[in-house]
Amino acid sequence: MKRLFSSHFWADKDVQQLIGKQLRIGVILSSIVVFIGGMIYLSRHGHESPDYGTFAGVRQGLDNLPGIIQGIMQGKGMNVIQLGVVLLIATPIIRIALSVFAFLLEKDYLYVFITLLVLGVITFSMVGGLERL
Repeated sequence: MKRLFSSHFWADKDVQQLIGKQLRIGVILSSIVVFIGGMIYLSRHGHESPDYGTFAGVRQGLDNLPGIIQGIMQGKGMNVIQLGVVLLIATPIIRIALSVFAFLLEKDYLYVFITLLVLGVITFSMVGGLERL
């Protein structure tokens, strides 16, 4: 187990290839999920004519992860599309987390600190936010 976390086991090229594969897989997976959600949505709502005179806004349940999962369990295509968008947003965030791992292996603590700071800002802006006054 000690060998798994050594810098000799993970060469710089290996980590870069891992990050590159993660980015490709994330984009491809999110594209497939959005495509499937689009097909579900069009099969159920493709015959309807849109009402461009009225603004409806975001439907309830599309603005949080539990609502998205609940809508997917009900077979709603718009929720599947939204999950694909969430996966696409999560892809570079996972890349940042992998970069922290890579910088730790290289013992480059300045970049570990900077990358963790970036990851913290992104996490705080997604999860915490600021309360309205």
